[in-house]
Amino acid sequence: PDMVLEVTKKHPATFLPLVPPIADRLLKESQRTGISLAGTGVAISGAMALPHELVVPFEAETSGYLVEGYGLSECSPVLMANPVADNRVPGTVGLPLPGTECRVVDPDDPTTDVAQGERGELIVRGPQVFSGYYGRPEETEEVFVDGWFRTGDIVTIDNAGFVRIVDRIKELIITGGFNVAPTEVEGVLRQHPAVADVAVVGMPSEHSGEEVVAAIVLESSVEDIDETAIREFARSILTPYKVPRRIFVVDELPKSLIGKVLRRQVRAKLLELSGEE
Repeated sequence: PDMVLEVTKKHPATFLPLVPPIADRLLKESQRTGISLAGTGVAISGAMALPHELVVPFEAETSGYLVEGYGLSECSPVLMANPVADNRVPGTVGLPLPGTECRVVDPDDPTTDVAQGERGELIVRGPQVFSGYYGRPEETEEVFVDGWFRTGDIVTIDNAGFVRIVDRIKELIITGGFNVAPTEVEGVLRQHPAVADVAVVGMPSEHSGEEVVAAIVLESSVEDIDETAIREFARSILTPYKVPRRIFVVDELPKSLIGKVLRRQVRAKLLELSGEE
């Protein structure tokens, strides 16, 4: 952050690609040092969900835009982005880029579209979509259906065409026959004042296939939590089956180099802590 801010003094970025943790660090360092980010024109975020509570102060500080885009390595790598204009829709990943087509289908039958506005798997086609995995014909066949690429992401698309990512199919928790999106539960738990960070995963259950479990990092000023109170807080917002059955307090969450929480590693650690390996 200090290197970016040093440059910003003389030459604010016209275009600043980043990920949410970097935007957050830049904002906090700017506020700490008094070095303004003003003049930064357009910042575009990717790789993970962009919280609205970060967008508002970042745009206030820069007087520019912070918008979210979406793509995959198989798509060169961008499929859609929010407009750099006041009609952007925070919380969505925007509109398909020119020449890009997308549909929302039943994950169990990807030849069937779901109703407008309903959740389903995003499939796409366009000039940036790859032709297949080199030397891996079987894996290639698995990700294409009638020429459309299966992203593996669960989305909704509103009437204006804005796409909202709900979760990844492989990370959905299936409990008692219901699908639970970890990001939805994480978003609720982060609203609790005692929670600094959180990851939600599915763990084995004898009765319901999987149960919703949360790993929580506490705010530095909090020494301990009342698990019941946290669950009641979640219950006041979420449908009951989405409320975590168990909560683990951890010192930190495993993350990638760009700050993305590695849920598989979280799950492995929680299985170890609970003796369920």
